[in-house]
Amino acid sequence: MLTFALVDCNAFYVSCERVFHPALADRPVVVLSNNDGCIVARSAEAKALGIGMGQPAYQCADLLKRHEVAVFSSNYALYGDMSARVMDTLARFSPAMEVYSIDEAFLDLTGLPDAVALARRMRDTVRRFTGIPVSVGLGPTKTLAKVANRLAKKDPALGGVLDLCGHADLERVLRGVEVEEVWGIGRRHGAWLRGLGVRSALEFSRLPRELVRRKMTVVGLSTLLELQGVSCLDLDAAPAPPRSVVASRSFGRPVTDAGEMREAVAFHAARAAERLRGKGCVAANILVFVQTNRFIAGEPQYAVSDTAAFAVPTSATPEIIRLGQAVLGRIFKPGFRYKKTGVMLYGLEPTASRRGSLLESPQDAARARALMRAVDGINARHGRDALTFAASGLARPWRMKQGRRSPRYTTVWEEIPVVRAD
Repeated sequence: MLTFALVDCNAFYVSCERVFHPALADRPVVVLSNNDGCIVARSAEAKALGIGMGQPAYQCADLLKRHEVAVFSSNYALYGDMSARVMDTLARFSPAMEVYSIDEAFLDLTGLPDAVALARRMRDTVRRFTGIPVSVGLGPTKTLAKVANRLAKKDPALGGVLDLCGHADLERVLRGVEVEEVWGIGRRHGAWLRGLGVRSALEFSRLPRELVRRKMTVVGLSTLLELQGVSCLDLDAAPAPPRSVVASRSFGRPVTDAGEMREAVAFHAARAAERLRGKGCVAANILVFVQTNRFIAGEPQYAVSDTAAFAVPTSATPEIIRLGQAVLGRIFKPGFRYKKTGVMLYGLEPTASRRGSLLESPQDAARARALMRAVDGINARHGRDALTFAASGLARPWRMKQGRRSPRYTTVWEEIPVVRAD
């Protein structure tokens, strides 16, 4: 029998903050979205207070203060690095692993002895190596592993691990799972299913296959079969190459100045170029977009994007900044209060097979590659933004609000915790 494991970090953003603040272990904690707007992560204690996922922070400000809830701005540098550490730890346990999201991974444990004991060792090892608590769901299909993981999180008596492979009473388990909670169904199809009187995963698994295929396409049919124990979703251990790279953020305050907008585009262009090189790719095209805040009634609105092609596919930051700012010059209009801008690089191809040009100078290309290697090497060794490009500005007053951000403990030298012994 196939054995899939889904390992999911518990309240991941909150757990990352707790690793470096042990005193928060039993205290309610929430993490806010970009510009400290909405709540995007909650500890179990915060959920018990009735704080909703996605709830605007200002709506529950009194509740947060009254219950002394610890509130943090999103710290993406910390969360990304902690995710990498968790995934590196999990990779020790199986030769086949699919990183599904920043805090989830599927592992193939087929043929390995005592999968439950192995799952418990995974859980203990991740906690010991990284400080992050995880839950593990085991199943003969990826969808059943997802179900098992969800239940393992909810029931403390399970000790963070649930095995649905050959489970003695799988029907009872599926009867207790709301149909919308099944991976691959969601709200829209859930509403249709409830209209048919289907409320649980078990009832969904008993529907006629042709009906599900017709109404929910082959994706829905795969979900139904997986709940029946028929594996339809393979482990994607080698994900497809990326089709694009995007860097964007909302501004911390409305931007009206063209110079600030040029800085912001340069900043996002540099970030996108850095990610592009990290993936071993070059880009043939760039897209730049700008937009105002459509939620402010009475203000003039403007949202537009434009594209351009590089003369030769590239990952060199100076070239990407230069073309990005040229595109911005075509779409920027004064008189608007801009909320957001961003850069997308697309038409990606591996650097090793990059298309060249007879008009390209080999010496210039070699110098550009050497410069980017030097910049990336220095930033990898001394912390992100140890070297930056002047076009992206210094003060950056337009950057998003992160008034409650914790230090970037694992990626910036100046923010590493210091311990002093008397």
